[in-house]
Amino acid sequence: MKSIPSEPEVRDWTMLVDGEWTTSADGETIPIENPATRSVFARVPRGRDADVDRAVAAAQVAFAQWKRVPTRERGRALLRIADALEARSEEIARLLATETGNALRTQARPEVRGSIEMIRYFGGLCGEAKGESNVPVEGTINYTVREPLGVVGAIIPWNSPLIVAANKIAPAICMGNTVVLKTAEDAPLAMLEMARTFQEFLPKGVLNVLTGFGAECGVALVQHPGVGKLTFTGSTNVGKSVMHAAAERVLPVSLELGGKSPNIIFPDADEDWVADATIAAARVTRQSQSCTAGTRVFVHDSIFDSFVSRMAEKLSAMKVGDPLDEQSDIGSLINKKQFDRVCAYISDGLADPAAHLVTGGLPPTQGPLTKGYYTLPTIFASDSNDWRLAREEIFGPVLCAIRWRDESEVIRMANDTHYGLAGFVFSRDVNKALRTAHSIQAGLIQVNHGGAPYPGQSFGGYKQSGLGREFSLEGMLESFTVRKNICVVLRD
Repeated sequence: MKSIPSEPEVRDWTMLVDGEWTTSADGETIPIENPATRSVFARVPRGRDADVDRAVAAAQVAFAQWKRVPTRERGRALLRIADALEARSEEIARLLATETGNALRTQARPEVRGSIEMIRYFGGLCGEAKGESNVPVEGTINYTVREPLGVVGAIIPWNSPLIVAANKIAPAICMGNTVVLKTAEDAPLAMLEMARTFQEFLPKGVLNVLTGFGAECGVALVQHPGVGKLTFTGSTNVGKSVMHAAAERVLPVSLELGGKSPNIIFPDADEDWVADATIAAARVTRQSQSCTAGTRVFVHDSIFDSFVSRMAEKLSAMKVGDPLDEQSDIGSLINKKQFDRVCAYISDGLADPAAHLVTGGLPPTQGPLTKGYYTLPTIFASDSNDWRLAREEIFGPVLCAIRWRDESEVIRMANDTHYGLAGFVFSRDVNKALRTAHSIQAGLIQVNHGGAPYPGQSFGGYKQSGLGREFSLEGMLESFTVRKNICVVLRD
């Protein structure tokens, strides 16, 4: 592995409020660490209540005019934004890799491309805010219209900040809302750069982007009386607090929360492409820092040893290293807290007599990987779905390979979780695969495919994995508009 480069000088960043790039009201900042080197390379404003007040007030003023802009004009603005972002995609991708630790080639570039395509997708949907009509009583015309909700308060995570932000900002402003978005304190920079391009094509106040801690800036945004809609992506525990705050004001809320997705391998799927797709479904090249990660890998008993060996061989060949190195398949975890958490789970697996370490394990204690928060892709094998590593969301590259023998048994184990975000099924028997897909309690099921959701696929969770849908036309309409019914009585 190439040596990890030295850090540039620390750069001070500003945040976007009412069309201006500004510091926080009190001038305080938050240091941003490069997780690949454990060194600070940037500082961002530490937004608090006063900054949220300014941003929401600006968004409220902007909303009065933005909601009147013709929908197709809003769509054209999004298309121009996508084109402009495409011209800057490499710059933004390198910044994203530096702040998140995600490998440039396998993750950061694809995330930037995906975000641009998502903005284009919603830009093309701006004329689709259509209502319905009917005649419930003779002599009347009854129809519905969709109207924007107002100021959308949006909070995004650090693991895939750009794609999540695109799925909140683009449909919200497409439908005539304005947005106040709080970035994740660990990875705000690429989002600030994306916002710079948005601001070139939008009136001031339509998009406001704040930086700050969740307990300060995030809570102030969630509780602000000027916010008309909340959308949050993050952990289930924090999502519950957002939902509680929304309940206090009977506020519409969308939540995309945690997951522990099942990955079911049938006996006829002991093939290399399935092992590759399973690794992709586990989001290993993102260090499995994904709510959809299919890290519970249920493998049929008849192919268990062979298939798990295939995965282990492929994982051990993947290169962990400097996110900006084109040869790196896997970068680093986001921060020390996450690094210590993942290592604790691996130690727990090593100490469990019912678990067998197939590949990986604790990170090295010597060499270049010790300079950052690097972990090794790891597989533990077990016959049980009832142990800690198989039940809790680790948010690290730790896969649990679980043996199964009966179809009803594997479906029961797959659904034996309070999560329900995604699921993956691999089989050449279409009837069996679809029967299983229909039986899994999750919002997004992929058959013979382990990639991320496409634009237009309705994405969201069952159970404690969230409420509402994203990525799609129906998600845009249900999340960012309110339906109004108008009844006209025809008079002679």
